[in-house]
Amino acid sequence: MNHSILVIGGNLGPRRQHLQEAIALIQAEAGPVRSLSSLYETAPWGKVQQPGYLNQALLIDTPLDAETLLHKLLDIEHRIGRIRREKWGARVIDIDIIFYNDAIMALPHLKVPHPQMQHRNFVLVPVAEIAPNWVHPLLHKTVAELLAATTDDLPVTKVEYPADAV
Repeated sequence: MNHSILVIGGNLGPRRQHLQEAIALIQAEAGPVRSLSSLYETAPWGKVQQPGYLNQALLIDTPLDAETLLHKLLDIEHRIGRIRREKWGARVIDIDIIFYNDAIMALPHLKVPHPQMQHRNFVLVPVAEIAPNWVHPLLHKTVAELLAATTDDLPVTKVEYPADAV
């Protein structure tokens, strides 16, 4: 069984509902979710003139190889309603593979670990919640160490929802 850390997020439509749908589909089609972070409200990164994001990190067990997992996640994004229009643009759902075991991959369509994760609080904060001791295989630092060293100052705020919130 393989272990992968994913970060899911979106800033269009019913954001929480889209994340819940993504989690259900990932669990049904890619493998069980072993750990799930809190929800985080995050500022847009890259293209800042857009609504804020809701993000969450997942640690999953998967029988899928990394490329098959990527294709499965892209299919899930499409089924939830993602349309790719522009880099860093607003989106219904985004599912990124941050880590896949301790693999290092540099394929044209898949880079693992995610090449910019160490520069992005919206990734580091939720991942540090569920896997602070996961070691980045290229940088040889834990996620907690990467979070402590990042220069990203964009806000990431834990969101508390009432039990009956949608």
